[in-house]
Amino acid sequence: MDTQELGPGIRYAVATRHGGVGTAPYDSRNLSGAVGDDPETVRRNRELTARELGLAPDRVVLMRQVHSRDVTYVTEPFGAEAPPLDAVFTDRPGLGLAALSADCAPVLLADPVARLVGAAHSGRVGTVSGVVPALVEAMAARGAEPARMVALVGPLACGLCYEVSEELRAEGAAALPELYATTRQGTPSLDVRAGITAQLARAGVGEVRQDERCTIEDRDFFSYRRDRTTGRFAAYVWLTD
Repeated sequence: MDTQELGPGIRYAVATRHGGVGTAPYDSRNLSGAVGDDPETVRRNRELTARELGLAPDRVVLMRQVHSRDVTYVTEPFGAEAPPLDAVFTDRPGLGLAALSADCAPVLLADPVARLVGAAHSGRVGTVSGVVPALVEAMAARGAEPARMVALVGPLACGLCYEVSEELRAEGAAALPELYATTRQGTPSLDVRAGITAQLARAGVGEVRQDERCTIEDRDFFSYRRDRTTGRFAAYVWLTD
């Protein structure tokens, strides 16, 4: 699994569903302990992935994601009882932050000067409620400057695939107009990537990168929309020094 640079001394990676030890329907690198997979398999996959990234397995922060806008600063992993929240940030080198996904957007943020990195889980509900702007604001309160920040919007269900009811599209677009979209078939949809990108721009984030892969279309990723019973992949970010 390749790691890439989000800024000087800052690395990130997006783990696909491949390369782990699981079996169907979670094959093979499921990283979530909340989808019905064998807990020992999940533990082994988390450990394997951390080691591949050069991280200590006991130095990775995983959230209990609940589609909220709640953010917290972390200095160590939560342990067995992670609190319910959808964004974390840190200034501790070697502490990996992970956002799990299977159609929602994993969003990574970094300020290389302030030496702060963050990770958010932003699906339809989290995007409408503003979890990514909340993460930008929280990091800024600890010394980050949005203009210096680099963001990565990771793989997610694209606007051409993410079909919703007319009512949900109207509700989402009323809160965030950029969410309004239409599928290839001409039915109502939401463009979560466009919504998050607009939020980052309005928050003043200096650079926004995109991983354009669609989780529904690309079978390298888990997709709840496509498969229902399935695993979760993750995007990771960390300070190297």
